Amino acid sequence: MQENNFEAMDNAVDVTPEPVNSERGSERGGQYRGRNDERGGRERRGRNPRGNRRSEEKKDPFREEVIHIGRVAKTVKGGRNYRFTALVVVGDGEGRVGHGLGKAAEVPDAIRKGSEAARKNMIKVPLKGTTIPHEAMGIYGGGRVIMKPAPEGTGVIAGGPVRAVCDMAGIKDIRTKSLGSNNPKNMVEAVFAGLEDLSSLEEVARKRGKTIQEIIG
Repeated sequence: MQENNFEAMDNAVDVTPEPVNSERGSERGGQYRGRNDERGGRERRGRNPRGNRRSEEKKDPFREEVIHIGRVAKTVKGGRNYRFTALVVVGDGEGRVGHGLGKAAEVPDAIRKGSEAARKNMIKVPLKGTTIPHEAMGIYGGGRVIMKPAPEGTGVIAGGPVRAVCDMAGIKDIRTKSLGSNNPKNMVEAVFAGLEDLSSLEEVARKRGKTIQEIIG
């Protein structure tokens, strides 16, 4: 019985791995997976040292909100051609906000164009804590929006497009009232016109050549 086992072991196939040809690996740059390089480390092709390309990408600080999507149709010989418009507001919640209008044959493309246009037309809104520094009124076309500061805890008393702009700008306490057109485009433009007229206490003091204590009295 033991003799048969010895004969089987003698006839077994030799499965000992062949030595790695270092010259062959060096000719091709040592790009074989699972082999060690000259520094004793393991090579990784197409990856950064952490093994994840997205880890190095910076996070976008801006948030965006689609306020309105419109559709227009053009009747042609073969039927109707539809195109879409997207009104988008972008902001970081810390005073920077912008708006843009995108037009395309598909809704995602229209939103993307609107977002890109909003990022190019950003404004800085002066804030006084969680509200605006003083009362302001914005007028654009048939749209008229009045904005008043509110004490902390009031919240955003606004509706529709005006609320979206305030949220993106980081305004947490404000009272607003729309007195004109309810067209989303006109309302957004009117809100931005009012926000651009706001001035902080530091800006007023600098323009008048006085200190903040002198203006406060």
